Amino acid sequence: MNKHEYPILEFDEDRNAFIRPKDIVKTVSLPERCVLCFFSEAIAAIANEFPNRIAAHFTAESASFPVYELDYKGEKIALIQAGVGAPLGAFQIEELCAMGCKKIIACGSCGVLEEDIALGHLIIPTSAIRDEGTSYHYMKASREINANTEAVNAIEKTMIEKKVPYIKGKTWTTDAFYRETPAKIKHRKNEGCITVEMEASAYMAVAAYNNIEFGQILYGGDNLGGEVWDSRNFYTKTDTREFVLRLALDACLEL
Repeated sequence: MNKHEYPILEFDEDRNAFIRPKDIVKTVSLPERCVLCFFSEAIAAIANEFPNRIAAHFTAESASFPVYELDYKGEKIALIQAGVGAPLGAFQIEELCAMGCKKIIACGSCGVLEEDIALGHLIIPTSAIRDEGTSYHYMKASREINANTEAVNAIEKTMIEKKVPYIKGKTWTTDAFYRETPAKIKHRKNEGCITVEMEASAYMAVAAYNNIEFGQILYGGDNLGGEVWDSRNFYTKTDTREFVLRLALDACLEL
């Protein structure tokens, strides 16, 4: 490991960490397919519709989420509530991998940086600006990271088959919800970003580190592309949120 003036850039390639996920979850086994969903109400609806069992619990200091094993269209798929932010997202990917998940689709919402991206419109992230700290512990420093091609293709195939409008593009992942300044928004837009969220680049890095297929579906939420912020009450789009989860489950079957 090379010392650096800035600690975040002291990447260590040694995979022999003191604490390993398998030390924590060594008695749990999950299906290889898994969906991470940010929408608790959508998870509840799916759990009421499809046969399932609670196969495990994901437990962090401030939260505990059941991990459902669904019987979905003849296949077993794990389904779990996603935690907000890159560190918790990485924690979940690590433990899911240790439990046997190798093909993961996440679904959530995002801020849009272009005003013409409508509320509820679907986006497939193809790359992410690494403006968070977690990914730098999983791969060497770089400005951005590419999404897994197989996962992007599986999501796109699902949307085409279901005739769902969507766009693909670069997202900006940040740790600081309240530090999305006008200058930074303009800079990220100039770099080609169309959305902003808090997990994608970390998800991509941890998935690549663990050699698994990972992809993400986002829906356009609040608008950061105008003169002032507009929440657009995106969190009330319950029909869209459940629809996005169903798309994620179907895309997971394509992996």
